[in-house]
Amino acid sequence: MTIQANNNLGVKIAGCGFFVPERKLNNLDLEKMVDTSDEWILQRTGIKERYLAAEGVGSSDLAVHSSLQAIKSAGIRNEDVDLIIVATVTPDYPVPSCANLLQDKIGATRAGAFDLNAGCSGFAYGLMTGSQFIINGSYKNVLVVGVDLLSRITDFTDRNTCVLLGDGAGSVILQRDEGESGPLAFTLGSDGGKYDNIIVPAGGSLHPASITSLENKSHYVRMDGRAVFEFAVNKTAKVIQEVLQQAAIDIEHIDYFLLHQANLRILEGVSRKLKIPWSKILVNIDRYGNTSAASLPILLTEAVNEGKIKKGQLLLFAGFGAGLSWGVTIWRW
Repeated sequence: MTIQANNNLGVKIAGCGFFVPERKLNNLDLEKMVDTSDEWILQRTGIKERYLAAEGVGSSDLAVHSSLQAIKSAGIRNEDVDLIIVATVTPDYPVPSCANLLQDKIGATRAGAFDLNAGCSGFAYGLMTGSQFIINGSYKNVLVVGVDLLSRITDFTDRNTCVLLGDGAGSVILQRDEGESGPLAFTLGSDGGKYDNIIVPAGGSLHPASITSLENKSHYVRMDGRAVFEFAVNKTAKVIQEVLQQAAIDIEHIDYFLLHQANLRILEGVSRKLKIPWSKILVNIDRYGNTSAASLPILLTEAVNEGKIKKGQLLLFAGFGAGLSWGVTIWRW
């Protein structure tokens, strides 16, 4: 269901940050690992390189770096954080949550903490969830993190998936704002009937990890690429139109579109369907690949650091992925 929010919610993104690991894996490296080529990867995905975390590094470790940046840029102390929401499909452990570990590592001693699993839509879900705690006055400083180490669930003998995925983290601090910043409209959606289009079959309660699951590589992500591509282009375009209608905003008034960086051809498809000028679609997939829940906050932080985002501008965030799920919001900066 699409929900229209008030036009004056007074929520601002007070600070943001991102972090990727040191190790870079480019397409030429992948040519030595699987039956693929730099030309094939670029043509099919638009990706040139991605970053992989070192052994012994967990999602919470990447999240620490991006979160400390966000806290610093917001001008607050670590202990001022009231709530931590971590969107991830690759927590350090099944239990406890990645957010619990992050809370301890950054010294956010007053903060509640929980994880949110919505795949590549995770940051969009986390952004809107965190906003509600600000809107209703429960908290003053909410840390929302998107982080995934997709290399941990990637089969590097499967060229259909390993060329796409990378590791990274992005964080934002949400605060109350006396102005007109915040979400003007949003929708969070799911089509659970297509749950197996993107799935890690083993490791959960239905199929616990076993010798058989290891032999079958069922602990790695599996994806129906064609089905996901069609879903991403068609559903994203449709939902963007719905949210624009709910907010009573014409598409040409959106200053920048921040779409999940899954595949360059998906971004191009949405651009064509909605006749969005390419200059308004922010792109960094060539340098990071698909970082799942980290994709949108990394994209946002780079744009802020480059001075592209100005006060009063309208941004449209759109996440889509496992579930199958989607989350779209129009945000006044």
